[in-house]
Amino acid sequence: MRARQSARRKRDEESVRGPAPALGAAAGAARSRSILLDRIIHDRIRLGILSALAVNESLRFNELREMLETSDGNLSVHARKLEQARYIACRKSFEGRIPRTEFKLTDAGRKALEAYLGHMESLILATRAPSEGR
Repeated sequence: MRARQSARRKRDEESVRGPAPALGAAAGAARSRSILLDRIIHDRIRLGILSALAVNESLRFNELREMLETSDGNLSVHARKLEQARYIACRKSFEGRIPRTEFKLTDAGRKALEAYLGHMESLILATRAPSEGR
């Protein structure tokens, strides 16, 4: 199973690269940094989940769903993907007869998010660098 996950991750990384634009050294640097983007995080809903949890100690399922303006099923699928990557922890309990699902960002998730944001900042800087000389 790990071999399959590794192959999928490699394929995902390759899909991020795309064709090399002919924009000079800055574009080449940006392209090489894009290889480092975490495909698990590089999705609107998953990035939203991690970002929301980064500024909140924990959030309930319904709170996250409302913040991200998404459906139960969509949030569930993306949260499960982040949980499998050990980026978030999920705790399920009951309040009376009502199920309660609570999410927290793990240390690994915080590090992965910080690395992702650092890579995105590098890409932005490299992309804007050529236009600064104009």
